Amino acid sequence: MRTVFWEENQLKMIDQRILPGRLEILAYTDHKSVAQAIRDMVVRGAPAIGAAAAFGLALAGYESASTSTPDLLADLRAASNVLKSARPTAVNLAWALDRVMRVASSANGNADDLRAAVLDEAQRIADEDVEINKRMGEHGAALINDGDTIIHHCNTGALATVDWGTALGVIRTAHEQGKRIHVLVDETRPRLQGSRLTAWELEQYGIPYEIISDNMAGYFLKAGKAQKCLVGSDRTAANGDVANKIGTYMLALAAHDNGVPFYPVVPISTIDLSLASGDLIPIEERDPQEVLGLEFMGERVTPPNAKARNIAFDVTPHRLITGIVTENGVIYPPFEINLKKAVLGQ
Repeated sequence: MRTVFWEENQLKMIDQRILPGRLEILAYTDHKSVAQAIRDMVVRGAPAIGAAAAFGLALAGYESASTSTPDLLADLRAASNVLKSARPTAVNLAWALDRVMRVASSANGNADDLRAAVLDEAQRIADEDVEINKRMGEHGAALINDGDTIIHHCNTGALATVDWGTALGVIRTAHEQGKRIHVLVDETRPRLQGSRLTAWELEQYGIPYEIISDNMAGYFLKAGKAQKCLVGSDRTAANGDVANKIGTYMLALAAHDNGVPFYPVVPISTIDLSLASGDLIPIEERDPQEVLGLEFMGERVTPPNAKARNIAFDVTPHRLITGIVTENGVIYPPFEINLKKAVLGQ
């Protein structure tokens, strides 16, 4: 089952908010509902968000009553703006929408031909994502030794993509190659993508794991009980700075201090060469209630009048990164030169 897929003229997605308790598929027929689903994190993970947005644009085409190509293009541009506004940090959102709009703008034929072209391109993006992830899995698995314990932050598996996964896809590939690996799964607060989603996926694959709180990672790294750190990326700047789920920076600092290799696993579509450094990456701040609403032993953990901040991402400087795994191979420093080569094929 794919995380995001088109079926019966609807966009269907796994509802990631209720896992691991229930596995439910939600269906969408209009682009505004897709934008809200992205905002509410029904779907999450940069590649999955990109595919969902592309299919959302296909829905917008079928929603539109326009019979002329220029009018339909105008409706698609308006829908693209709505979808782009859903979440600011993941670059795949804008990347996928811009790619579909380029195809739409150059499509020949009538309005119905244009609608078909938009859907075809959205499906192409989804299918390519699976193949890209599998290639990253092969490149990354070569870095994993038999017997390694790996610390993993957030969720980067099939749920964060159309299928297979980025960093967790590397772990999955290494496991399927027969390597005996163990995963320490950061809870990834406040939404617990690690303990809810990554742990659930690892159980499906039969990969041994243990859940740790985010603030335990430093202990395991200093004690020599972890040999690698693998994470994803929602946007990677031209110099190799990586924006990922909040807590990634602290994990990278601890890994660097203890000489443990730290690898983001990053599809080329997530590399934003237009941004010179991570300082320019827009960082999402979400509803404080995601922090304040946490419970312990059935009771709210914060005082009734407490206030909170809820920064969704942080930026890991490239100096803390060992290498960046892409579908085109593992990129090593100097990132400012080598990432450009990987993206542009130079």
